[in-house]
Amino acid sequence: MATDYDAPRKNDDDINEDSIEELKSRRADKQSSNVDVDETEAAEGFELPGADLSGEEMSVRVLPRQADEFTCTQCFLVHHRSQLAGEGSSGPVCRECAA
Repeated sequence: MATDYDAPRKNDDDINEDSIEELKSRRADKQSSNVDVDETEAAEGFELPGADLSGEEMSVRVLPRQADEFTCTQCFLVHHRSQLAGEGSSGPVCRECAA
């Protein structure tokens, strides 16, 4: 809301003189600006866990692991060789898991 700095300001006496009816009408005006939302329309946009996605196709191209990459045996993510912290008892471990 824009403020008019040239307008006269209310002092404490003016604020206390606001009528109860005026305050009630201001409260009613603020409440009337709420928008009703149709719950069924809003719920249609959500996907539920366990939904049948068998008819969906992937839109992302998946590349196989490259020669300079490894799969961490702790977090099972594919990392570049520069992220290799060392070889654990079960295989390669990334820096994040080794920390």
